[in-house]
Amino acid sequence: MKHSPGFLKLVDDAKSRVREVSVDEARRKLESGTARVIDVREESEWAAGHIRGAVYLGKGVLERDIELRVPNRNAELILYCGGGFRSALSADSLQKMGYTNVASLAGGWREWKAKDGPVE
Repeated sequence: MKHSPGFLKLVDDAKSRVREVSVDEARRKLESGTARVIDVREESEWAAGHIRGAVYLGKGVLERDIELRVPNRNAELILYCGGGFRSALSADSLQKMGYTNVASLAGGWREWKAKDGPVE
């Protein structure tokens, strides 16, 4: 997918403040139960398949609903989207809300599937 220059600039700015984790690191954290994985994609993308054990909280409602779903602002959260752009923007937003242990999955859903991560 070709993204607009303005969008890419916004993503690059967010990524300068957001920690990214690899698929391997995310898998270890998910399997050990040390992190919650949150899918911020569109509902249709979630319905077509998602990371096993992930929670759906779309980017459109993330800021509105996160405090009810995850009240602990120190909880380890790994956000993902299709390729790691929307999740970086979302992680940046959560950090601005006071969440202290948020990361974005590098490469997103596409990288997860390419590395045969478990899916539902």
